[in-house]
Amino acid sequence: MLVTLEGIDGSGKTSAWKAIGEAHPDATLTTEPTGSWYGDAVRRSIGEPDADPLAELFLYTADHADHLASTVVPALEVGDPVISDRYSDSRYAYQAATLATAPGYADRFDDPLDFVRRIHEPWTRPPDATIYFDVAPETGAERAGSTNKFEQVEFLSRVQENYERLLSEEPDRFVRIDANRALEAVLEDALAAVDEIVG
Repeated sequence: MLVTLEGIDGSGKTSAWKAIGEAHPDATLTTEPTGSWYGDAVRRSIGEPDADPLAELFLYTADHADHLASTVVPALEVGDPVISDRYSDSRYAYQAATLATAPGYADRFDDPLDFVRRIHEPWTRPPDATIYFDVAPETGAERAGSTNKFEQVEFLSRVQENYERLLSEEPDRFVRIDANRALEAVLEDALAAVDEIVG
């Protein structure tokens, strides 16, 4: 069982991920970007306001491929549940938003989200369930501190639109949690959702 946690920056999903890990010590807890050198390259790119969005997409994709090979698939093969803080949906939502708005790229793709998704489809391992932490972009940006290019309200609004599209296309996979509330309430709902999914 592969369960992923998704949402815009500042939604509280990482706090929930930590709480879920404490409640499910038998699960493989993991995250993207990873702690590998691929993930280090991604984090460097996040800190570069002028990073090329297509190059950045493939850095994320490389990190995802390594994550699958080194962590996700081996855990699933031995029957361990995997709980991932961010996964492929983050790529679809965030990198599609950068391709849709970046100078030189905005007019190249009829459907940036579909382009990013098609890159992954032949080889990624789709989640069995995804918990989506739904928060207003203004709230998310304020909580996250607006410290990098991905934490700005306008950008997060585009990302949220992409997430909503993903939810509408696969409603049975997603569990939506209202993350505008106090963290304690969000954590309670997230823990209950994971308990129901993985048992």
